[in-house]
Amino acid sequence: MRISASDLLAFTHTSQGKKLIRYSATSMICVVISTAILTFLVGVLHWGAFGASLTATAISTIPSYELNRKWAWGKSGKGHVWREVVPFWTLAFIGLAFSTWASVEAESVAKHHHFPHLLHTVVVDGAFIGAFGVLWVGKFVIFNKILFAHHPQDLTPALDGRTGLPG
Repeated sequence: MRISASDLLAFTHTSQGKKLIRYSATSMICVVISTAILTFLVGVLHWGAFGASLTATAISTIPSYELNRKWAWGKSGKGHVWREVVPFWTLAFIGLAFSTWASVEAESVAKHHHFPHLLHTVVVDGAFIGAFGVLWVGKFVIFNKILFAHHPQDLTPALDGRTGLPG
């Protein structure tokens, strides 16, 4: 099945396409935030990578949650701690653990094969970014189908058809 440019353009005008674009933009914004924090903590304050990564992830998860919930998925009001906030943070730290594991494994391979420093860095960065890329797709599905899904019981009766009025 071939997808044309016009098909992609048409998809961007659908509800799902708009969510995907806003989710992608949120991801880019939060990558910039977390990278800036990580760079400051490691480069200026001389923190270790583990503590700096943990802190950068914790801090960047706040705007990520707010942007995803309110902008990408259009949810309003206060988020439910157990149905939204805790699962969101859990996913963020699963991402941190997975990307850290992938980076450490890649570093091990690079050291074992005595890669030059530049290739070593590229392999570690590639594993880190690749791990987040895999999770990025999974998180979109989880956010869309579970975490930020609009459930009929959350809508006012006039908006979900329970009033008998045409939708």
